[in-house]
Amino acid sequence: MKSSRREFLKVTGLSTSAVALSEWSFGREAEAAKFAAIETSKDDLADVALALAKKLGATYTDIRINRYRVESISTRERQVQSVARGSNFGFGVRVLVKGTWGFAASPNVTRAEVERATREAVEIARANSTIQRRPVRLAPAPKVIAKWKSQFERDPFEVPVDDKIGFLLKLNEAALGVKGVSFVNSSMAWVNEQKYLATSDGSRIEQYLIRGYPTFTVTAIDRATNDFQTRNSIAEGSSAGYEYTEKYDWFAEAKQAGEEAVGKLKAKSIEPGKYDLILHPSHLYLTIHESVGHSTELDRALLWEANYAGTSFLTPDKTGKLQFGSKIVNFVADRTQPAGLATVAYDDEGVAGQRWHLVRDGVFVDWQTTRDLAPLIGKNKSYGCLHADSWGSVPFPRMPNVSLEPAKENVTTDDLIGGVEKGIMIFGRGSYSIDQQRYNFQFGGQTFWEIKNGKIVGMLRDVAYQSRTTDFWNACDGLGDKSTYLLPGTFNDGKGEPGQSNAVSHGCPSARFRQIDVLNTAADSSRS
Repeated sequence: MKSSRREFLKVTGLSTSAVALSEWSFGREAEAAKFAAIETSKDDLADVALALAKKLGATYTDIRINRYRVESISTRERQVQSVARGSNFGFGVRVLVKGTWGFAASPNVTRAEVERATREAVEIARANSTIQRRPVRLAPAPKVIAKWKSQFERDPFEVPVDDKIGFLLKLNEAALGVKGVSFVNSSMAWVNEQKYLATSDGSRIEQYLIRGYPTFTVTAIDRATNDFQTRNSIAEGSSAGYEYTEKYDWFAEAKQAGEEAVGKLKAKSIEPGKYDLILHPSHLYLTIHESVGHSTELDRALLWEANYAGTSFLTPDKTGKLQFGSKIVNFVADRTQPAGLATVAYDDEGVAGQRWHLVRDGVFVDWQTTRDLAPLIGKNKSYGCLHADSWGSVPFPRMPNVSLEPAKENVTTDDLIGGVEKGIMIFGRGSYSIDQQRYNFQFGGQTFWEIKNGKIVGMLRDVAYQSRTTDFWNACDGLGDKSTYLLPGTFNDGKGEPGQSNAVSHGCPSARFRQIDVLNTAADSSRS
């Protein structure tokens, strides 16, 4: 997902300041010392909160003591635009009193402040209980004592800043080497979450997560016509360390992006109509996110979440009955998927990461749940979808990795293309729009390729497609195999008021969809 450094830091909820490189060492040592100072006392502080909350009448309590770090570097052509780092550290206490939630948080991690915040959380819960219509009931969760790290080889926070700048400037040069490329912007952002959770069920869990997001945008200009075209990076964020910059060929893609940005200047504008679509994973993941990921959030279906991006066309009575897609369509929610941005060992109330079907053989079969949502649909087990983007944020239901399973038989992308007489292949995420119930939508992309009689014959431009969620997924008649499968993701999935940002991935193969409405965005824009 493309965002400026300022936007990225805003949505992650991390305080930040631009700093001179000479100041980094001191800042990092002071920050680490602050966190290390309570390393031996996190359990003691948790004991204070849990015991006090119980004494004050809480039937359930949890405390999160978390540290967050972010680094962000941005460049343009042959110059560095910004180097920034941000961090924050604090705790949040959540209590259940009279069947009602209360929450309080603080950046001052001391015994006295834990006591104060715990009392405040209980007071908030008691006040809210006077208007509580239906007391909260929690699905059970086993006691867990665990420590876990996400999978990475090189911690990016240990890599010199000069190396990161050098990578981005080399990336820019790869694109600038293409004749016709005028501008290149590139950036990278790294996030580290260090999370401690203690619950009144007896769980004590520590997790250390790393996520990375290099990205770039290439712009080509035709000065004779004053036209310009861009091509953003196809690769997206990943739960990976600095090795992500080395294992993916970013330089080859930057060169290709330059060539394609130039090519888009002379590409043929699309004729509106019905087309078969071949959607590459770099594009399809966003369609999955918006139409499947958000629509299967149970809090949206129950109207717990409505103000931010709406509710859902799905309702509990459709479970096991609605033909969501064709019989080859299988969607899994997965908090355990390697390299997934929403992959964790445990969620923010101590429930283990899991994998389950949301859609099986085309039929909608299940939801994303938390401990307080599961009982509302007759479940006695949470799927572990509770998350907060900061120690100071109230944890609430957030999307796991939601992925489309590939075909079991051998099917290549070329095989899918070979079955199309008149169609379009789409790469990369572009503009998009979807209604308040995740049903009617429109999606663009980065590059578009015309298909005639089973072959790609040239580049197109000004393409977007429109459909309705169930019509679209029922039109899916072909899936690539695991060799076509990729796991793109976004750092910036917004939800809630006040807003929070979640990172999430959506794995998928190449896929074919029959007779989808395609419009010309240039013509549509001129009419408006």
